[in-house]
Amino acid sequence: MLERILPRSVASAELLAFPDDLTAHPAEEHLIAKSVEKRRRDFIGARHCARLALEELGEKPVAIGKGERGMPLFPRGIVGSLTHCDGYRAAAMAHALRFRSVGIDAEPHGPLPDGVLDSVSLPAEREWLAATPGEGLHLDRLLFCAKEATYKAWFPLTMRWLGFEDAHITFEIDSRTADSGSGTFHTELLVPGLTNDGGAPLTKFDGSWLIADGLILTAIAHV
Repeated sequence: MLERILPRSVASAELLAFPDDLTAHPAEEHLIAKSVEKRRRDFIGARHCARLALEELGEKPVAIGKGERGMPLFPRGIVGSLTHCDGYRAAAMAHALRFRSVGIDAEPHGPLPDGVLDSVSLPAEREWLAATPGEGLHLDRLLFCAKEATYKAWFPLTMRWLGFEDAHITFEIDSRTADSGSGTFHTELLVPGLTNDGGAPLTKFDGSWLIADGLILTAIAHV
């Protein structure tokens, strides 16, 4: 599913069912040695997907460490993102010569818990939600998912926190049905976006989204 909303030059891999024989990379085991089983499976599964994506790019399937605020540490010259939710783990990877950053997120296709929307959205976003029926799509969760992908595309380039209130997201919806939908979104960054890669400051991101098989997926591949 993820490949449907990513450029062809971005490699991706997904894992819906967790194989019984899948174990942690020996060089990553210490990072999850004290984790509960669900956390272990999410960590192992997402990094397994990352290694599959690395191989697709012609790179060695190396161990993937953990940096500041849990940021995955990819090989030099590679940008990417990991995500997981119940029953789903995935990774998207690309060469840094082609893309400056990649951000993906996955969420279950259901409403946000009560009280969460106000803390993760701007007034203008809530106005859009109130005015957009959605026809069976949980657009509040879609908004949250797009904010998460935005943060994942932002942080490796800035090494700075980005709050939910620091990004204004608008959507283009191509189709709406009771079970699926797809479209694009635009993120306007509301804080200075000075970067650490020598490139232009970040002011915006453009991304794509998909709702299918009970999941919401969002993806940004920033050039």
